[in-house]
Amino acid sequence: MKKAVLALTIMTLVGTVLAGCGSKVENAPASGGAAATFKVGMVTDAGTIDDKSFNQGTWEGIKKASAELKLTEKYLKPTGTTEADYIKEIGNLYDAGFKFIVTPGFKFETAIFKSQDKYTDAKFVLIDGSPHAGDSKSVVKPNTVSIFFAEQESGFLAGVATAVQLKEGEAGFIGGMEIPPVQKYNWGFQQGIQYANEKLGTKVTLKKENVLYQGSFDNVAAGGQLAAQMFDRGVKVIFCAAGGVGVGAINEAKTRVSAGKAAWIVGVDVDQFADGVYSGEKSVVLTSAMKKIDQAAYDMVKAEKDGKFPGGQTLTFDAKNDGVGIPAKNPNLSEDTMKKVTEVSGKIKSGEIKVAAAQGTLIK
Repeated sequence: MKKAVLALTIMTLVGTVLAGCGSKVENAPASGGAAATFKVGMVTDAGTIDDKSFNQGTWEGIKKASAELKLTEKYLKPTGTTEADYIKEIGNLYDAGFKFIVTPGFKFETAIFKSQDKYTDAKFVLIDGSPHAGDSKSVVKPNTVSIFFAEQESGFLAGVATAVQLKEGEAGFIGGMEIPPVQKYNWGFQQGIQYANEKLGTKVTLKKENVLYQGSFDNVAAGGQLAAQMFDRGVKVIFCAAGGVGVGAINEAKTRVSAGKAAWIVGVDVDQFADGVYSGEKSVVLTSAMKKIDQAAYDMVKAEKDGKFPGGQTLTFDAKNDGVGIPAKNPNLSEDTMKKVTEVSGKIKSGEIKVAAAQGTLIK
């Protein structure tokens, strides 16, 4: 009888333990953050969340993913742009339960390098940068993905579109900080104009004096002043890869066009047509050299949700995977121009045209 009671007791205990284990497995978060508590955070770089550039593009991608996948999202704006400022806000997000954190821009490189080791149970997406300790030796840990874009390819297509549409005249370039992503836009734009001049019969010039880097991404007034100087020198169109500085140039162009003068702008990163509207549906933005920052941010959030986060990898978004280009709709470009740009884009995708991520040969 005692043996029977003991056996029954053991069976009961085993059953209880198994039931407990079964409960834990059933309620555990699914791989890739599929639990309802999956929170996506972002730390902004210099500028505002509606900067028409990196911050805005990244946030729009996160918002899209949040709406479609029913997630919680939040962004924090640091008080400064130092490594310490970024690490502080990354920590604040982490402490609030946001363990999937997206950061836009190369300034986050050392902050993410430290954070990926400090917060090993968090995931990080670094756009336009690669984690390093200050020595440029990239270290992308399994909980981090590094994303880059082939800006030179979208700059090239914008250059072709600009030259084909305007046919002749002087062009200019205003960059923000003289860093690789901005430089590649410039170099690609130069090569695109040169290609159109040599292959498509255009006559657009780009003088060395009309290629400038303002040194920041948020000095709107400086952008307006630089654009005014270029337009006064006879420049017909300015490609602006400069964030808020570019907004200043757009404003200057709108003022001039409203006064009956000629002025065109080529936007950057996102489709800036709407930002150039000065009357009704008329805009000073001819087209924009885009890199699909929003799509990159969206793709990474969805990959994590699906359990397919490409941790430890460095990804490149280019023309081949439709990660860069010009807008599908360009009201200021003719059908003939768009046809030629589409043909050129196809040649880049096939490898027939290889756009160098280095200084072009147009400026002597």
